[in-house]
Amino acid sequence: MNRIPLVDLQAAHGEVAAEVRAGFDRVLAATAFVGGEEVRAFEEEYAAFAGTAHCVGVANGTDALELALRASGVGPGDEVVLPANTFIATAGAVARIGARPVLVDCDPASYLMDGQAALDAVGPATRAVVPVHLYGQCADVPKLAAALPDRVAVVEDAAQCQGATRDGRSPGSGGIAATSFYPGKNLGAYGDAGAVVTDDADRAQLVRAIANHGGTAKYRHDVAGFNSRLDGLQAVVLRAKLARLADGNRARRLAAARYDELLAPLAATGRVVLPVTVPGNAHVWHLYVVQVTGADRDTVVARLNAEGVGAAVHYPLPVHLTPAFSHLGHQAGDFPHAERAAARILSLPLYPQITADQQQRVVDTLAGALG
Repeated sequence: MNRIPLVDLQAAHGEVAAEVRAGFDRVLAATAFVGGEEVRAFEEEYAAFAGTAHCVGVANGTDALELALRASGVGPGDEVVLPANTFIATAGAVARIGARPVLVDCDPASYLMDGQAALDAVGPATRAVVPVHLYGQCADVPKLAAALPDRVAVVEDAAQCQGATRDGRSPGSGGIAATSFYPGKNLGAYGDAGAVVTDDADRAQLVRAIANHGGTAKYRHDVAGFNSRLDGLQAVVLRAKLARLADGNRARRLAAARYDELLAPLAATGRVVLPVTVPGNAHVWHLYVVQVTGADRDTVVARLNAEGVGAAVHYPLPVHLTPAFSHLGHQAGDFPHAERAAARILSLPLYPQITADQQQRVVDTLAGALG
C-alpha cells in the first residue's frame, strides 16, 4: 500500500537537498553555529517576504510568541485574551510569562477567533489579545486593533500562515506577530525554529535582547532574558525553502480547490462540511480541515489511517478542556463552537507535491469511511 502522508517532508527535502548540503558546508567551514551570516541573511529575506521591517529569528514558535508578548509589555498578573480552539502553545506562552489566559469562542464557520467575544472579554487587567491565524488564513487584526483600548496590544499568532494576507495585509505589518518554522509548517526547518516579525524597531530590538540572555552585545545584559536563538544550520534550510514558498503556497491553493471539487458530492449530502475562506483572505492552506457529520470522527480517522491515508485532528481538545488549564475553571459547554468543531474536524493530507490521483484516493477512502 502506498501511504499518503499528512505532509510529505521527504518530497520537500528532495527539492532543496543539494542547496541545503552546500549551505551546511558553508556553516561548518565558518563554524557559525549560532547566529552568523546565514541567520542574518534569512532574517532580511523573511522580513521582505512578510512585508515587515524587522524579523528576529528565535529557537521555536512558542518562544516567538512569548517574546512578542514580553516585548509588548505583558507581564505577571496580566490577562491575555485568546481563542479556546488553538494549539496548546498559544496558552502556554502566556502562562510562561505568569499572565493569565482568558479564553473566548470561535466563529463556527471559519474557526477563527470570534472578534466580538474577544472585545467583550477585555477587562481592567487585559494587556494583550492574541488572534490566531488558524489553518492558513488570517483573523481581522485591523478591525480588532481599532476597537481595543490603547493599553491593550494585539500580538498575532501567525504560526500557521506564512505568506497569507487579509485585505493585502501581512501578519505583523503595523504591529507584531510570532511564527513557527516547525518542520510541518508551510515554511519548515529541520528541527525547531521560529521568528518574530514587526515594523516596530524598539520591539524588535527588545525581542532580540530578551532572546539573547537580555542583551545584544556579549556580556552586556540590559534586561532579564533567556536563550532562544536561531542557529545557522536551520537558517540554511529556511533560506532554501523560503525561495520556494510562494510557489508552494500556490500549489496548496490549487490542491485545496481540487479537494473542494472532489468533496462537493459529500458536502451536498451533508456528510462533510467544507472549509470556509473568509472574504479578503489569501489563504495558504497550512491545513485542509473538514467536519464530518453522521459518523464518529475518531472512527473515520482510524479507518483513513488504516487504509494508508494520513488524516489527523487539529485539535482534539479545546484549551479549556485540557488538564493543563483546568485551573481556569471552565467546563464543557462554555465554548460551544470550539467544542463542537473539536469533536467533528479532521485534517486531510495537503502539501505542495500532492497529486490529483492521491487526492482522489483520499476522497474515495473518506467516502467509504463515512459509509
